[in-house]
Amino acid sequence: MIGNDLVDLYCASIESNWKRKGFLDKLFTTSEKTQIRSGENPFLLVWKYWTMKEAAYKIYSRMTGIRSFAPVKLCCTLGEHTFGTVQIDDLKFYTCTEMTENYIHTIAGLQSDQLAKIRIEIIHYSGELPAYASKNPACVSHHGHYLALVY
Repeated sequence: MIGNDLVDLYCASIESNWKRKGFLDKLFTTSEKTQIRSGENPFLLVWKYWTMKEAAYKIYSRMTGIRSFAPVKLCCTLGEHTFGTVQIDDLKFYTCTEMTENYIHTIAGLQSDQLAKIRIEIIHYSGELPAYASKNPACVSHHGHYLALVY
């Protein structure tokens, strides 16, 4: 099983006020909040952690049937370069995040060696969301003007 999540950074910058009171407390662990507040670019770290949590949760919810998303209960750890992990209860998910000037995209898997085998297609679009069902992706994410399909 694989998961993915994508954040359009332009949309996030105008639609989400992550600095408002209580925002970080609802979504992030104490450790994550400390890293966000002391990081070089807090905005990017907020959305990196968010995509890690969402990508892992998509696998978790399919595995367990649990549909209760409580982001603060998902614990992210940043690894070397683009890699990281997300712990949910007793399950660990491995992640790899791509950050561009336009978006942040994270893929997640149950094993670290699985990440290199995941095929990714990122589609930029304007207007209507493009049809993608015939491509039969394992997981879909879209935000703003970007669609991410993983196989």
